[in-house]
Amino acid sequence: MITDIESATPALCRLQLGSELRSLRLAAGLKASQVVRKLLWSPSKLTRLETGENSSVEQADVMALCEIYGAGEETRARLTGYAAVTKTRRDWWQSPEYRPAIRPVFKAFLGLEATATALHNYEPEFVPGLLQTEDYVRVIHERAHQGLSPEEVDRLVAVRMTRQEVLRRKDSPLRLTAIINEAVLRRHVGGPDLMRGQLAHIVEVAEELPHVRVQVVPFSAGAHAGMNGKFAVLHFPEGAAPKSIVYMENLADAWVGRREPDIARFTDAFTDLQALAPGPQESLRMIKEAIKEL
Repeated sequence: MITDIESATPALCRLQLGSELRSLRLAAGLKASQVVRKLLWSPSKLTRLETGENSSVEQADVMALCEIYGAGEETRARLTGYAAVTKTRRDWWQSPEYRPAIRPVFKAFLGLEATATALHNYEPEFVPGLLQTEDYVRVIHERAHQGLSPEEVDRLVAVRMTRQEVLRRKDSPLRLTAIINEAVLRRHVGGPDLMRGQLAHIVEVAEELPHVRVQVVPFSAGAHAGMNGKFAVLHFPEGAAPKSIVYMENLADAWVGRREPDIARFTDAFTDLQALAPGPQESLRMIKEAIKEL
């Protein structure tokens, strides 16, 4: 339950609203199919509500669900309050400044990341997005998205840098565990000077913030569970729905996975990578050694 709705973000209100609506439905002994038939809704509409995917929620929809579930007056007032926040405030990524640079699936990911308690990220080629410097971000986008105007690149850079604020938010900053392939340290993105600054930034953030943990999978580790590519697993507050999600992306598309078998598969892969890689202190020493070699 959110104790201060006035200061809560729309993303957090959507997640909490969805979690409580799902709990009410289950307590009433109703299946999702029964609810959507009563309200003449599509199944996806209720799913989006319960998973917090809608950018805004109509109070009338919340009241209709509360009526079916037999929710009390206090609960109805709280849930419609959550819905009101989603209608009257915007998350930062919904502003005109950022919106043109964000694909729909990534917009959904940003909403999930903003409410997650922990992010487990494996990166075989890039520095993880939450640890990138502005110069590194700019070079990556200029190379990966050739043909974009300088203004479009600026917007992409701004999105990445603003996104990093989740690591420094006052209330419950995101706990980041990032595992990177040694290739990330050796690839000279933008040249030696830029890479020295980028690698030094990783060390600085990991040493400054106790909730940020970085590990490096060395070449000597051989074959490992992350060889099929990058992925991220997001974990949410206790009682939230979903409990965890998997996020993957490439140049052409992105994918958010909610199926328990997929989540279990990637969670296990990340656990294997954590066990295979040297611990955080040894990994930071590897990064510092790479800086010297540059």
